[in-house]
Amino acid sequence: MSTAVAGGAVLGLGGLLTACGGPGGSGGPGASGGSTPGTGGSSPDQKSVKQGGDDYATVIEKMKGFGTDAAPGVYPRTVRHAMGETVVPARPTRVVVLDTGELDNVVSLGIQPVGVVHTDGSKSLPSYLRDRAGAPAAVGTINSLNLEAIAALKPDLILGSRLRAQDQYAQLSKIAPTVFSLRPGYPWKQNFRLNASPFGLEAEAGAQLDAYQAAATAVGAGLGGKRPTVTPLRFMPGRTRLYAGLSFIGTVLADVPLPQPPIEQVEELAVEVSPEQIDKADADWIFYGVYGTPTATNQDTVLGGALWKTLGAVKSGQARPVSDETWFLGLGVLAANAVLSDLKGFVAPGT
Repeated sequence: MSTAVAGGAVLGLGGLLTACGGPGGSGGPGASGGSTPGTGGSSPDQKSVKQGGDDYATVIEKMKGFGTDAAPGVYPRTVRHAMGETVVPARPTRVVVLDTGELDNVVSLGIQPVGVVHTDGSKSLPSYLRDRAGAPAAVGTINSLNLEAIAALKPDLILGSRLRAQDQYAQLSKIAPTVFSLRPGYPWKQNFRLNASPFGLEAEAGAQLDAYQAAATAVGAGLGGKRPTVTPLRFMPGRTRLYAGLSFIGTVLADVPLPQPPIEQVEELAVEVSPEQIDKADADWIFYGVYGTPTATNQDTVLGGALWKTLGAVKSGQARPVSDETWFLGLGVLAANAVLSDLKGFVAPGT
């Protein structure tokens, strides 16, 4: 079994290089995991949720042994993952997903889950997946799993992450074979391959990732030698984040590649800034999203403030709102392709 992803807070620029909380390390404001038997959820201070340092940066290395050696179509198969090994007796047909990345992953593979959790910011399916995801039952939220509802669905596979629901793993495993990644967000490509392995669809996942990378490269090629800087800015209850290299959106920008300002060039999920530090967000382009209800964040205060209006991207009309569902919550290849479409339309039109 892999060791837990340790955490730590790193001071920077008068604020914190942030603690990871909510969906995908890129998601909602609350910590996830679980400490309450039968319900899910945990203290926001859960150490495994804290982003930080070398352990966070090496998560992809730690996942190299994950997956299965079984050939496509061969069952039973043993899947190695963050909690050890799980035997999957037959190809799953009734899947419950415990995060937005797992939802994106199975839908992209043509699988409609029977159960999903929602984020605290939205109690409905992401709009970009709604036409393809079917009508799965709600089984709680990322911060509060409903184990009774999960069991009632009689799933034959549960997909989630150790960071989110480590404390519920034993109970979930009694319901159905359960496969956990280490954490959502930054290692989204590795998570996709892992999520594909119980179905024998690793080749399909690989093909989709190859197509995504080709699309990212094409966006970059359309820019020629001009590579404008990009800040992914997110308003959340109680915090404002500039997403950095070890985030889902950071990997998409790197795949184009599009550079980020120096403040975001750190091996962390994000840098938190106060409204008085919003000038740190300035770049050639600023793309901003909001988690949940805008009035629960400081978005209106920032966007209506004098300092915001001094930013170069704002003055040039290159500060644009984007979908939080795809840019920050999606955590999968379908969301990544949607982000590429946005980047192409804004940064590299006509390519």
